[in-house]
Amino acid sequence: MNHFPASDMNFHTFLLDKDNKVLAIGNPIHNPKVKELYLKIIQGEKVEQKDESKVIRTKVDIGKNSVSLGHFDWKKEQKTTFVLTNAGNKPLVVEHVNTSCGCTSVDYSKELVQPGNEMVLNVTYKAEHPEYFDKTITVYCNVETSPIVLRITGNAE
Repeated sequence: MNHFPASDMNFHTFLLDKDNKVLAIGNPIHNPKVKELYLKIIQGEKVEQKDESKVIRTKVDIGKNSVSLGHFDWKKEQKTTFVLTNAGNKPLVVEHVNTSCGCTSVDYSKELVQPGNEMVLNVTYKAEHPEYFDKTITVYCNVETSPIVLRITGNAE
């Protein structure tokens, strides 16, 4: 009825009160800010809306937001990288990076990225069995378009 995107896991979880009234929508597993919100509501804390105008924002250029790993032996770990370039005039802050499954991991520097500098996300995929896959890496950071969703696809044979 609300036309939430069926493929977007962020809209599959609801926090309800005792009368089944929706208090919050979002997936606390995949989004640390939603988890924080849920915990505040459950613990009875006052939930205040942030003044978004005070949040320091920057811009980011992404070399590519999707990578195909092609066909490969499912027993062999696959690696790729994504590069985020701070195209704004304020530091880029990555708050959290989440993957759509445990078969995908991401390593990256936790330091601020100064304007003009790059951050490299090193992504590793380890298939659990032969399969076609389409996995996402979600980057929560201080840009208007956050979260940034990156994708890896391929066919582990």
